[in-house]
Amino acid sequence: MTADTLPDPLRGLISRDELREAVQRGTIRTVMTVVPDILGRLKGKRAAGLALIERVDDGDGIRVGEACSYILASNADMAPLEGFDLTSWHDGYHDMGINADWPTLRVLPHMPHLALLHCDAVDTDGAPIEVAPRQILRRQLERLRELGYEPKIGWESEFVLYSGDQPLVNRNSDYDLGFPPRLGDFIGHLEDALPDAGIEVEAFKAEGAPGQLEVTFPKSGVMEACDNFTVYKHAVKHLARRHGLTASFMAAPVTGVTSGLHLNLSLWQDEQPQFAMPSPRAQPTQTMGHSIGGLIAAVPHLMPLFAANTNAYKRYAVPHSFAPQSTSWGLDNRGCAIRVAGHGTSSRLEIRIAGADANPYLVAAASLAAIAQGLDEKLALPNPCLGDAYIDDTFAPLPRDLSEALKAFRYGHVARDLLGMQVVAHYGRAAQVEIDEQHREVTDVERRRLTLA
Repeated sequence: MTADTLPDPLRGLISRDELREAVQRGTIRTVMTVVPDILGRLKGKRAAGLALIERVDDGDGIRVGEACSYILASNADMAPLEGFDLTSWHDGYHDMGINADWPTLRVLPHMPHLALLHCDAVDTDGAPIEVAPRQILRRQLERLRELGYEPKIGWESEFVLYSGDQPLVNRNSDYDLGFPPRLGDFIGHLEDALPDAGIEVEAFKAEGAPGQLEVTFPKSGVMEACDNFTVYKHAVKHLARRHGLTASFMAAPVTGVTSGLHLNLSLWQDEQPQFAMPSPRAQPTQTMGHSIGGLIAAVPHLMPLFAANTNAYKRYAVPHSFAPQSTSWGLDNRGCAIRVAGHGTSSRLEIRIAGADANPYLVAAASLAAIAQGLDEKLALPNPCLGDAYIDDTFAPLPRDLSEALKAFRYGHVARDLLGMQVVAHYGRAAQVEIDEQHREVTDVERRRLTLA
């Protein structure tokens, strides 16, 4: 492709050659080279386009830079933390290599003259860093493919928009289409920005809590869906700020309100759907049954990957909030942790466990690891929940808090068997940091309740 035929403006995913020509023309001036951190946030550098192209052309075509390894060993405040094997003050928080995953290169038309490139973290020898979220997911994809299955996933993401300290909409506007002008302007801007960035959206929907929105995405390849989700979340926060708003992805932004990240998942074999059912209330296929069995058996031991902070467990404490409280499954039952939904080729598992702020790579990796175990061991499918999942005591309850979840994750054998000791140690340490921080922090609730006690 010559400069004369280069599309202008560029949209969505582009090739390295298109990047090179766009940089030479000045259409793109900066490339964000990003690595998802342990919370799923995009971290990295804004590389000058010309300098990046020269580095790639003069090198191996993959290495695009270095970054401090504490990106993969820090908390929400980006504080460098002790206790990780990967890096610490003991070794001076050394650099790690940043290798380009070129098929992820895209432009962001809502951020002019800017491209974004997902990258992988590697050590000094160029080997993948096994605790990096994309690498953890890659390992689980490999395991499932060894069993002969190709997964497809799509996300349902909830968040709350605030104007100042108040929700942008002050009432339940579930399924409402008469948006207030300020909300309508934001949604319209997001509806334009995501397709322009190469992200296909299925639907935008007002949700039940004040100021709450849901965005749903069609199923696609797993790594693609997770990469797209990080760009979507980055765009939501960026555009919210441009509209004078704040987008909160907290699992429990205020008492009684819950926001989730639902994973819709199906398995394919030789391009044939393995979950296909004639109706949402038909008997699950054998493959689906073993998959559900695997999830029910493993999820209680993998919860720090679905809910990584103390706030996330407050979401499970609200009955009849559409957030699950046990490892239940059901046919088209939104009270369950695992909902069988759709029919025909759209038949799927809707895994409703993760909080809205969960790391998508880790949620997908944990789900695939559990499903692979169910398929490999041909785990039995228990009877479904046939009524109110909040009063059905047939299924094991989800952990009440992060401390309980960490105990099962760190000291049981399931997480080690499925993910490896290195991953368990790393994310177990991250969970312990969150618990310790909560124990130190004096909250406004404590001050309100106990000051005059």
